[in-house]
Amino acid sequence: MTDFYTRLVSEFIFPLHERLKRHDTVRIRREMEQSQWWSPERLESLRLERLRTLLISANAYVPYYRDLFAQIGFDPTIIDEITDLQALPFLTKAEIRANTDALRAENAVGLARFNTGGSTGEPLIFYIGRERVSHDVAAKWRATRWWDVDIGDPEIVLWGSPIELSSQDRLRQLRDRLMRTTLLPAFEMSPAKVRAFLETIHRVRPKMLFGYPSAFAHLATQAEAQGLTMNDRGIKVAFVTSERLYDHQRAQIERIFGCPVANGYGGRDAGFIAHQCPAGGMHLTHEDIIVEIVDPYGYPVATGEAGEIVVTHLATRSFPFIRYRTGDIGIIDDRPCACRRTLPLLKEVQGRSTDFLIAADGTVLHGLSIIYILRDLPGIQQFKIVQEDRSLTRILLVTDAAFDDMIIETVRADVRARLGASIDVIIERVDSIPADASGKFRYVVSHAS
Repeated sequence: MTDFYTRLVSEFIFPLHERLKRHDTVRIRREMEQSQWWSPERLESLRLERLRTLLISANAYVPYYRDLFAQIGFDPTIIDEITDLQALPFLTKAEIRANTDALRAENAVGLARFNTGGSTGEPLIFYIGRERVSHDVAAKWRATRWWDVDIGDPEIVLWGSPIELSSQDRLRQLRDRLMRTTLLPAFEMSPAKVRAFLETIHRVRPKMLFGYPSAFAHLATQAEAQGLTMNDRGIKVAFVTSERLYDHQRAQIERIFGCPVANGYGGRDAGFIAHQCPAGGMHLTHEDIIVEIVDPYGYPVATGEAGEIVVTHLATRSFPFIRYRTGDIGIIDDRPCACRRTLPLLKEVQGRSTDFLIAADGTVLHGLSIIYILRDLPGIQQFKIVQEDRSLTRILLVTDAAFDDMIIETVRADVRARLGASIDVIIERVDSIPADASGKFRYVVSHAS
């Protein structure tokens, strides 16, 4: 049952907040809660209309696309179906870096500058307009309401983005208090900080958790080690995003915090792409985002096959993301969801292309092939796999007293059995493995090509 204060926030305070920021979030969320039940044909008609609008706007106001369309003879006014997009080249991070100014629409107002480090650490700078923000916030809002959680319900956000964590001025702090949002820095995970985070969760009794799966899994591990009871706090759901969610993390978070885990997929660059509903389906934000799955040569793969996720965000007229290569590997599902929403399903997000390892003979292996070797070994508290190239893989281990040094040679032999008998496997015992600057943690990083 929604309490009075939550209704006050969701029906009055937050809509007022969005109007003052000139965002159209409330209307879009209401429309999305209708369109999620539409027939596939009606949804496709909406998407085609919005795609045509985006491409016509890009041709009229965005120098990069105006020049590109003229160069390849592309007329956005005559597209008849979504697949006509395939006449356009991909938008890559390198293209954005080289053409940042030319990708800004000449009629854009209220653009905000953003950046993301990406898997290589090389920053990607881009801009987001009010239209895009309104749609992304509305999509996230709709997804939280699937779980009977609304804006205004107490929320713990365990995050690491410098954008959020460097903006804690008085106005933002006031807004977070009004919305009952408590923000915790995910990149500060010292034992003292973790204890304080757990005490905060215990005190706040949040309806929902939101953040990185690795961070909440770490909190769960520490709560169990310290004998803290966290499954009686009334938490309805843990939303996790921005990293691959592993099965063991889901099980651990659900067991310790006593709530289901809802996986989300998206990024600051690509948008709010998909979110899991209570029936288990990972629904695409179909009204806003066109998702293509392509092979290494850029050709579409069959439904059910893995490939790189390419997105076209239909609410990006101010700074278009058209056929944007995310670098993530995923699979589209063709089955309906038990919840009866008609939004298509993302069957699986396997991770970034750099989360895959390449054996000495060129065979591509998922990072899980090595993770499974290390995950359940006694005495290993934390690990990270770094493939420097096809001939060298480095494994960092944080161990405790239960670790047996004799295991090291077994691990080395098992890794070589998967990646190649001739490769070098360097295993380093370290005191700690820091997360990335953003607060994310990646079990596998491959620099091999």
